[in-house]
Amino acid sequence: MSDQNPRALLQQMFAAAIAAAQPELCIPRYIPAPPKGRLIVIGAGKASAAMARTVENCWSSPLEGLVVTRYGYAVSCKHIEILEAAHPVPDEAGLLASRRILALVSNLTADDLVLCLISGGGSSLLSLPAATLTLEDKQSINRSLLRSGATITEMNCVRRHLSAIKGGRLAAACRPARVVNLIISDVPGDDPVDIASGPTVADSSTCSDALAILRRYAIDVPDRVIELLTSGAGESIKPGDVRLPQIETHLVATPQMALEAAAAVAHNSGVACHILSDSIEGEARDVGRVLGGIALQVKRRGQPFKPPCVLLSGGESTVTVRGDGRGGRNVEYLLSLAMTLQGEPGIHALAADTDGVDGLEEIAGACLAPDTLARAWAQGINPADSLDRNDGHGFFGALGDSIVTGPTLTNVNDFRAIFVAD
Repeated sequence: MSDQNPRALLQQMFAAAIAAAQPELCIPRYIPAPPKGRLIVIGAGKASAAMARTVENCWSSPLEGLVVTRYGYAVSCKHIEILEAAHPVPDEAGLLASRRILALVSNLTADDLVLCLISGGGSSLLSLPAATLTLEDKQSINRSLLRSGATITEMNCVRRHLSAIKGGRLAAACRPARVVNLIISDVPGDDPVDIASGPTVADSSTCSDALAILRRYAIDVPDRVIELLTSGAGESIKPGDVRLPQIETHLVATPQMALEAAAAVAHNSGVACHILSDSIEGEARDVGRVLGGIALQVKRRGQPFKPPCVLLSGGESTVTVRGDGRGGRNVEYLLSLAMTLQGEPGIHALAADTDGVDGLEEIAGACLAPDTLARAWAQGINPADSLDRNDGHGFFGALGDSIVTGPTLTNVNDFRAIFVAD
């Protein structure tokens, strides 16, 4: 392959991963039969508005509903109201949307059906604090968790136990109506309780678990948060709880499905592709070092795979923020990968978030080439300094290697691809 083809191939694979998780492709087969009573559509997440539009396009009977999505991710619907709120730190709009969704599902009957559309980002967008807490409490804790290096499972455990709507509470509010969950997964392992912090599924984790996580990462919280957790007043809805209605859950799109779609692009181009894992977690810079070591073994030794090939992985890494740079977990990983590879000829990479937002900026990720470090040094940019400052976006932006997709209207988490030439 020519020097330009690897980057083009990786970009085509990323586009295929996003396309495979588009609601219009993955939702229709799971649309339920019309109920005897009303159909109420609710939802939260970066893909929820696009999911709602697909439901409307597939539904011929009356329906009504309300979903909340990230600012900039709204799409036009005729019968389902679309609200927007902040992500990843919640705001007042998300709080008000949560209250309205709870009101919408109150006073339903056993003949009614609640169709719940959940995707990544819902934890922030459904931001109704427990009764003794404030929105400011939730915002402060959320910011601290995002900077702490905690895994998404740990963060969402805390969120569920400080919420008045997550951790099965929204499902309980729907009783006695039947609930059907259509979920686009953005978490390693695809556990529904960790996707948007599980508003409409039962939760087996406890207040004690949440408190242990806060202490593990030295998250400073007000006394009222400690009281909520130690008293058990923040306990989520457990499996078998009589307050839960009949619940049916479908994972309509997952990281593995997206990786398989990307792998098909490589195979169709005559390049072998190997999916290493759809659920890699850990510090992004550590992931970069490990995958970089594997790529070098492939390139230099032909082990465990013969080049040319592509190494694919997904999941959700974390970043312990210590610097003042502009970054996200995908560009942090990619910068660490670059420093591990040290310009090894024939190795190219792409890392990006499938929702189009890596960290806090409207930048999905970036591309890496064998000359990346040399081009950075030529501009006076020290890669090690950029990594120390968590400045992945600043680093790749200066080189013109950032990937900007705009809202993708879906979210199946991190996409990492490494092309190794022969």
